[in-house]
Amino acid sequence: MSETTRLAADASSGDPATGLRAVRALRDLADRLEDLQVGNARRKGWSWHEIAVCLGVTRQAVHKKHARRTAGGGGD
Repeated sequence: MSETTRLAADASSGDPATGLRAVRALRDLADRLEDLQVGNARRKGWSWHEIAVCLGVTRQAVHKKHARRTAGGGGD
């Protein structure tokens, strides 16, 4: 069983401690994947607005969260 599959199963556990640990691990994974894909989008010339639309947040929110971590963090 892959780590992600195990975490998904654990997230629906009847044991709150197991379920909550899995939720946190999945949240951390989602954050790492978001960082990776925002950086990828910026390297490909995407605007903050385009990224924000895909993530369902405002341009300001995505810029604030990722501008320092990505290449080409300038504001548009």
